[in-house]
Amino acid sequence: MLRVRNIYVYYGNRRALEDITLDVHESDIVTIIGSNGAGKTTTLKTICGLLKPREGTILFRDAPVEKRPAHVHARMGMSYVPEGGRVFRRLTVEENLEMGAFVRKEPQRMSGDLQIVYELFPALRERRNNPAGTLSGGERQMLSIGRSLMSNPVLLLLDEPSLGLSPVLVQQLMAAIKEINRNLGMTVFLVEQNVKQAMKLSNRVYVMKAGHIILEENGEKLLERGEWWDLF
Repeated sequence: MLRVRNIYVYYGNRRALEDITLDVHESDIVTIIGSNGAGKTTTLKTICGLLKPREGTILFRDAPVEKRPAHVHARMGMSYVPEGGRVFRRLTVEENLEMGAFVRKEPQRMSGDLQIVYELFPALRERRNNPAGTLSGGERQMLSIGRSLMSNPVLLLLDEPSLGLSPVLVQQLMAAIKEINRNLGMTVFLVEQNVKQAMKLSNRVYVMKAGHIILEENGEKLLERGEWWDLF
């Protein structure tokens, strides 16, 4: 579904990513892990079109997209959820979800997809008429993911979805990501700071350090390695 080959990304004259190559296969859950500043978020932003690589290619469903703007990526079926549970605070929960469907070509299906999101995140159904700014941090994160699901993507990019959440909410969120992948058939590519949870969830894990990918491994196999933390 996604093929990234030898991309280099710069912020001004500072090189942020060097020779990044990775693959995301259809129906997989793939995770990037690494320390702060390793280049994880930059990788996601480049894949979804918010940043442009100076060199390299990105193929999404066999189409080159590295030079296309982010809204084209969205219309092709890619959806990016930035870290921090960003929502339209003055709009209601349901209005936020409806905003996620603006790229849809079949708006008549929106009602059914709303119910799917509410089944996935029951707290949102209870708060659907409340302004999004009144939600807790965990609820905002759920809403941010739910809004992305409303665009009916084939590839969901998640940036630090568990950041700042309690252990109980982290467990709930990871279960929801697994359900999105298995029951909705959606491919998931995430950056995650909760390393152990990410390894349990993922078919493949890429480890990043200082703008490079230093290791690619199956999630469970990497978790079995007692010295995996030394990679950071």
